[in-house]
Order: sequence, then C-alpha cells, then structure tokens
Amino acid sequence: GIAQGEADFADVIIICFVVVVNAVLGVVQESKAEEALAALQEMSAAQSKAVRDGRVVAVASSELVVGDVVVLEAGDSVPADCRILESASMKIEEAALTGESVPANKVAGTLDATEGGDVPLGDRKNMCYMGSTVVYGRGRAVVVATGMGTEMGKIADALSRATDEETPLQKKLDELSKVLSIICIVICALVFGVTWLKHGMGFFDDMPLVLNTFMVAVSLAVAAIPEGLAAVVTIVLSIGVTKMSQHNAIIRKLSAVETLGCTQVICSDKTGTLTQNRMTVVRHFTEDQDRLVRCMALCSDAKWDERRDEAVGEPTEAALVADAARLGFASGDLDAANPRVGEAPFDSGRKMMSVVNLAPDGNYVQHTKGGPDVVLARCTMVRTAEGDVPLTDERRARIMEANKAMADDALRVMAAARVNYGKEEPRSFSPEALEHDMTFLGLCGMIDPVRPEVGRAVAEAHAAGMNVVMITGDHIDTAVAIARELGIVADRSQAITGAELDRMSDEEFSRNISNYGVYARVQPEHKTRIVD
Repeated sequence: GIAQGEADFADVIIICFVVVVNAVLGVVQESKAEEALAALQEMSAAQSKAVRDGRVVAVASSELVVGDVVVLEAGDSVPADCRILESASMKIEEAALTGESVPANKVAGTLDATEGGDVPLGDRKNMCYMGSTVVYGRGRAVVVATGMGTEMGKIADALSRATDEETPLQKKLDELSKVLSIICIVICALVFGVTWLKHGMGFFDDMPLVLNTFMVAVSLAVAAIPEGLAAVVTIVLSIGVTKMSQHNAIIRKLSAVETLGCTQVICSDKTGTLTQNRMTVVRHFTEDQDRLVRCMALCSDAKWDERRDEAVGEPTEAALVADAARLGFASGDLDAANPRVGEAPFDSGRKMMSVVNLAPDGNYVQHTKGGPDVVLARCTMVRTAEGDVPLTDERRARIMEANKAMADDALRVMAAARVNYGKEEPRSFSPEALEHDMTFLGLCGMIDPVRPEVGRAVAEAHAAGMNVVMITGDHIDTAVAIARELGIVADRSQAITGAELDRMSDEEFSRNISNYGVYARVQPEHKTRIVD
C-alpha cells in the first residue's frame, strides 16, 4: 500500500513538472518577442503643445480632446488626428500610414473628393495623423479624433477583432485529442465491463473491488494520454524560433513557426521592407555634374554627419546632401567655404527654395532648387560643357524629355539653377527678387531604392512556390516600378489601387485576386480585406 502510494505521488509530481515546464517555455519565448517589439508601440508623443486660454502650453498627449488646437513644429510627433488650420511649408513623414518615403506637403485649404468617393488617406494634404512626424516647417491644427478614433486606433481595433485560425498542427492535435479521448473512454468501459462480467451481480456489492476497478481504468486512461506531447511540441517550436532569430526574424507566436512552413502567399509592405526607406539620388541630367550637386547641397538645410556617415534632415534634402558627399563635396566643407547670407525658404505654392552664398572668390551666388517645370520656367540660360548658353526651345524640350523619362521610372525629380551676382550683394532676398533670369544646371532623379538582398529573396520565394504581393499606401507608379525591378509584377495591369478595390464586390475581387501583385494607395481596411 505504501509503495503504491509513493508511485502515485511520483506520477503526480512528474505530470505537474511537465505542465509547468510547458507553460514556462511558452511564456518565456513569447515574452522575448514582446520585448523586442515593445519599441514599435511608442507611436504617440508624451507631451504636446496646445493653445489654452490664448497661450501655448505643454499638455500630456493623453489629455487632448477633440477641438483642442495644437502647435506643430519640426521634430514633433503628431499626438492625434488633426485638421490643419495653418501651415508654414509644413512637411510630415507619414510612411507608417501611407508607405510614402517622401514627407507629405501639408496645406490648410479644402480638397476636392475623387469622383463619387472619399479622398484617399495619402492625398489628404490638409490632415495629419497620430504617429506621424513633422520634419519641416510649422503649423497649427485642430484635433478631430483621439485614441481609438484615430487612423492608428482603427488599425489597432481591426487587429484586435481579427480571428485567429487554427494552424494545421493545432487541428491535427485536436483530432488526436478527440481520438485519444474516445479510446480512453472505451478502455475504461471495457475494463469496468469485463470485471463486472467476471464477478457477476455481486460486483457492486464489493465496494473495494469497484473502487479498485475504477482506479485501474483511470490509470490505463492516464497512461494512454501522452502528457509530454505538449511539452515536446513547445520545445520543438521554441528551437525553430531560436533558429529564425539567428536569421534576424522575430517570431511573436510559437505557432507561427509551423504556419511559415505552409506559406503560399507573402504580403509585404514596400517602404522599409522591400526598400531601404532612404531616398537616394540615382540619376543626373547635366553637363556639369560637380556644379549641379554642389548647388543642390548648398540649397539644402540637411547636413552631413561625419560621425554617423550619413545625411541628417528632411529625406529629399538628405538624399541631395548624401549625393554631394559621395562625389566628394561634404556639406560641412561647402557651407564653411560658401557661407549663407540670405534665403527665400521653400514654399509649397511656388515649389522652390533659394539661398544666396558668399563664394570663396568673393562673389555672391544664388542657388535654387525645386520642381523642374517651375525652375525651368524662370531660367534664360543653361549650363553646358562650353559654359553658359541661351536656353533655347530645343534645349527646354530636351530637358523636359529627360524629366519625363525620370518620372516614368517613378523617380522624384528636382531641378537646380544658379545666378552669379558678382561682388554686389542682392538688395532683397524675396522670391520675386531672386527667382528670375537664372541659369539652369540640371536634374537629379531620386528614389527609395530596393534592399540589396530583396531581389534574391523574392526569387527564392517564387522558386519555393510562394507568391509575393506588395501592399503599400504609396503611389501606384512608384509601387509598380519597384515591383517590376523585384520581379513581383510584369506591368501596370497587375496592379490595383484602393479606390479601384472599393468599387469591386467581394465576389468579383475573389475571382480576380490572383491577377494582382501590387496593391497601391491602400488604407488599413483595404489590407485586412486583401488578407482575409
């Protein structure tokens, strides 16, 4: 009796130990992933500048309510969804919501809705959203939504309501559990029934025999159940998570290790996932490259950080400064040799920025950058290998043809021009006084380039029978250009926008879903519809 009691006690200890180990392994592994992802959840600014009683005061972002007017400046995180009231050349980086690498220019005016529908989120230039960052300029905005009412909140709500489907392994384990349960019940019934038949009608009169028979039946049932199976599955999946982490892949849930092996379609964002999330100059159109890149760098507020070996500032300007540094013209050296004496800041209305620098030879030189059409319209001369020559209609047409070729390749194009005032400083630094009769220097085409390893990864996915789909909030032309480079799609016919998706019924979309490899200008609700 004592020996039997000790054996039963040992079984209890072993079973409890296996259950505890199983639980600890699961909790520890998932907590590691939670810690690694915790940094991604700091989307809202802790403090905001709000107008209260006519004064600008610092308030906790969590205390903002609809109707509050907030002040936004370069470097601020937008604390809530807001309608812009004032904008002084304000640019906001909204890549987390729209997928665009280039900050969006913000205005205070009204917008025209697309035919029969709403303005896509990426085109709402008079709105700013929680989680985005002001990178240039300043402005004021009125809060129109907070917390779960914001676009970020809607995403969180959609994720919280998403139903988790069982993985194939979980389904198999459920089936095994049902089969084992039935087998155990049958074994218990057989043991009980056989003993009953053996002892006849007097079986139930012998209570010690009944209890002993019951214990034997239960023991057989317990022995038939593989208590260690859960622990073995958890350990195997944990090993998979560890191996994946060694390849820079963070897996939040253990079950994802198994579902990755059954993957048929990979849905990927563009900005920062397929691309580097860093604008880079990839093409020039000029006959004097050195003068072009020096002009672009001098007419930028971004600076080259030698310690970090990268440009710091607004992404477009950072790309221009990095381009100059790559060709041997570090912005620090340029600024020291050509101090800025005046400027006409960028304005979204005229789409240009001009600065006046004192050159090493003592001449005052103006450097201007902006949209190709507006800059070219204010130029009368063009820089060539032979020097400055008149800007004829033929040369203008050639420049605009080069601009169109860059734009067709989804490049963001900037033009540069200069004016040499000689030894006399300009009397005024207003745009009207500076931006006319300029000498055109050339064009710079830039794009957020693909990551070097992505092309090979996409090819390997295709070879393994997996289809790769790009889902982005960026413009369709940019998305298609990147997708074609990576081999995701062949042409524009395999791409669709969020607005086009809205006009399709679920049945029509299901029939045609295999035809699309790129989803552009999509909003969060579109993403859940595509995946579901």
